[in-house]
Amino acid sequence: MNRAPHADGLAVELRNVGYSLEKRQIVSGVSFKVAPGETLMLLGRSGAGKTTTLKLINRLLETSSGEIFIEGRPQLEWDPIRLRRRIGYVIQDVGLFPHWTVEQNVAMVPRLESWPESRVRQRVREMLELVGLEVAKFAARKPSELSGGQRQRVGVARALAADPPILLMDEPFGALDPVTRAELQREFCELAGRLAKAIIFVTHDLREALLIGTHIGLFAEGRLAGIYEPDEFLHSSDAEARAFVDSLGTEHGRDRSSPKCD
Repeated sequence: MNRAPHADGLAVELRNVGYSLEKRQIVSGVSFKVAPGETLMLLGRSGAGKTTTLKLINRLLETSSGEIFIEGRPQLEWDPIRLRRRIGYVIQDVGLFPHWTVEQNVAMVPRLESWPESRVRQRVREMLELVGLEVAKFAARKPSELSGGQRQRVGVARALAADPPILLMDEPFGALDPVTRAELQREFCELAGRLAKAIIFVTHDLREALLIGTHIGLFAEGRLAGIYEPDEFLHSSDAEARAFVDSLGTEHGRDRSSPKCD
């Protein structure tokens, strides 16, 4: 069962966070807050520090400076295993266990948490239905028997299975064909509105950021250049923001309106 939100209403907070590797500064001075129900899109070019920041949040990497708070509690006070089980994590290549069935993959964290087996089976059913996969058709399949879009849906279902309050997503739809990607973007956009979780989503695609995000955090050269609401981003005078807007071409760059979920 999830704990009640901290009194300040925040799920994740970064305060002046930095990370260096072999004397090279990868991320510097990053600060932001994400509350339940918000989706913060971390947008930037390759190598801008987005994925590194995501990994710092769930301690796949350790901060070199600054502080991270998870549900109002300093990150370093959390047991790393307990911390990661409070945070769903979805990556581009999904990371499903190939020798396990879909059901076994989705059930992984609930079983690690020693849920009763009847509750685990019910949760697997709920999660597969949530992401649009028929239980009777998909539960017994192996990942190799699924399409890319189906594997990505299973990855989302697995990340949500233990009902974590925080969801981290690292370019989860980036490797999919354009049609499947657009379908999953819209499905996830609608899903995020229903789940009311704190979501931090890495992308280099401005259209995706405009469609899904409640806010957009623009990264450039390891720093957070600014945080914008979607329509505010389209009108920003920041040079890096303008470069991303220009990448949209005339469809959205000219009319200066962001795409919305249906």
